[in-house]
Amino acid sequence: MLVTADRVLGTIGGGRLEWDAIDAARAMLAAGETRRETLVHLGPAIGQCCGGRVALTLETLSDARLEAMLRREAQEDAARPHVLIYGAGHVGRALARALAPLPFHVTLADSRDAELQRAEAAGVTLRRTDSPMALAQAAPDDAAHAVMTHSHALDSLIAAAVMERGRFRYLGVIGSRTKRNSFRRAFRELGLPAESIARVVCPIGRGHVKDKRPEVIAALAAAEIVEALLGGP
Repeated sequence: MLVTADRVLGTIGGGRLEWDAIDAARAMLAAGETRRETLVHLGPAIGQCCGGRVALTLETLSDARLEAMLRREAQEDAARPHVLIYGAGHVGRALARALAPLPFHVTLADSRDAELQRAEAAGVTLRRTDSPMALAQAAPDDAAHAVMTHSHALDSLIAAAVMERGRFRYLGVIGSRTKRNSFRRAFRELGLPAESIARVVCPIGRGHVKDKRPEVIAALAAAEIVEALLGGP
């Protein structure tokens, strides 16, 4: 976590531990102190009941350390997994907004300029393309794919392209159970691997919540994607 006189970037977990650490860091800045190490017990003394203890190191950053931190941050950013959303309709736009602040590279793709223009969101790459299948096949191995275009036929082609490529962390298709069953039959007829077909999530945003508002579906789908990309192998 980086602390200046009037800003805080990052976190060490929140709560009273972080609050006290910020105060200590600013006191160090005011006093010209360069390094401080403390052992904090997460108990009644600081109003927490987590248990355990935290070794906390605070130090002022030299220009060289700051540059090294920025390089490491750039490397971590480059390594973030990719999420490709196909279709900039109501749910696609809502999903892009939901994922934008998360540690992913988010791309929203559509062939319709008007829909993409309505989809501007900080941190989201807008991609105008007439060939979403090529985009799917060129995606990184660790990518998540959310398929929600205006055409069931196009949804099927995109999902098939992802499975033909064979390496993906998540493949979700918006729709009903009837659409899922129809797609599965078509995918089997194409000779796509049974293991890949079984991994297709449809309806997207599965669960016990039946609300069909785009923002709710997007929140449920975002949770699935977070679990798929950040939940481990």
